[in-house]
Amino acid sequence: MLKGKTAVVTGGTRGIGFAIAKKYLDNGANVAICGSRQDSVDKALAKLTEYEGRVMGIWPNLCDPQEVAEAFASVKARFGSLDILANNAGVSSRTSLYDYTVEEFTKIMDINVKAVFVCSQAAARIMKEQGGGAIISTSSMVGEYGQPSGCGYPASKFAVNGLTRSLARELAKDQIRVNAVAPGVTRTDMLSALPKEMVDRISAGIPLGRVGEAEDIANAYLYLASDLASYVTGVTLRVDGAAMT
Repeated sequence: MLKGKTAVVTGGTRGIGFAIAKKYLDNGANVAICGSRQDSVDKALAKLTEYEGRVMGIWPNLCDPQEVAEAFASVKARFGSLDILANNAGVSSRTSLYDYTVEEFTKIMDINVKAVFVCSQAAARIMKEQGGGAIISTSSMVGEYGQPSGCGYPASKFAVNGLTRSLARELAKDQIRVNAVAPGVTRTDMLSALPKEMVDRISAGIPLGRVGEAEDIANAYLYLASDLASYVTGVTLRVDGAAMT
C-alpha cells in the first residue's frame, strides 16, 4: 500500500510508534524512525534488521526547527523523498491541578503540540516541492472528553485536533492531506504493567469488550497514509472501540 514512499515516524522506538513504523515497512515504505536519543533509536533498529536498506534512524530535538529540518533533509537525501509524517511522539500526565507546575505543563505542550507544529512545518516544506504528501498526528480520546486529572494532556490533544483541521484546510492546495488518529485505551508498556483484573475492568467499560492493540492504531495510520484515503483530510479518526460514546 505504500511502496515507493518514505515516512518519518516520531516516537517510533516503542509502543504505538514502533508498530506504525513496522506496519509502514511491511507495506513497502522506507521509514526513518525518530526517537529522543540515539541509543533508543539504535535499539529499535536492531529489531528491524530484516528491513535493512529501507530503514534509518534520526534523533533531532523535535522543538528545534533547524535540527528537525536538517534531519528531515537527511531522510530525503537517503531515500529520495519524504511522503508521510507520523507525528506520534508524546508525553502524558496525571498530576492534579493543585500540584501542576508551569514547568510540567510546558513540557507537555512542547512535546505534544510545539513538536507537532515544528515537524509538520518542516515536512510540509518538502512535500510541497514534491507535489503532495500526508501528515498524520496522534491525538487521543481525551482530546474530546477530557480526563479527571493531568489537564495539560487533554489540552494538548485538543490543540492537535485544531492543528489538524486548520492545516488540512491550509495545505489542501498543495495536495498535502492532514489527519489525526485518536486512540482509546491501548495495550502499551504502561498498560501491560497493570494487573490483569484491572485491565479486565477497563475492558468491560468498552463496548467492543477489549482494549486496543498497537496494531489497531497502526492500521489506522496505514489507511490514512495510503491512497485509499486520497480524499480524506481534516479528520480525527477515533480508534477506541466506542469508548465514552
